[in-house]
Amino acid sequence: MNILRVLDDPGRHFAHQESADPVEIGVCVQLLAEHFGVSQPTMSRHVELLKRANFLSARRRQKWTYCSRNEAALRDYNEWLVATLKLKVE
Repeated sequence: MNILRVLDDPGRHFAHQESADPVEIGVCVQLLAEHFGVSQPTMSRHVELLKRANFLSARRRQKWTYCSRNEAALRDYNEWLVATLKLKVE
């Protein structure tokens, strides 16, 4: 969940990313790992789980993998939760 939260505003959290625009291309997995204080392989496992759930999209550019939120899938999941759990939306 925290990964999805920081990727909500990648320009604010990862403006220091030099290899690509974090808003346009996504955030490098290595920078995510550094942000959360975990190893790159650990972050890659978390990213893979979020990709399988379709909450993240990842693209390779040269030797780096960049992640961004899949907003459409997150909206769909939110709608499903509201409908399934009969959540009251204010």
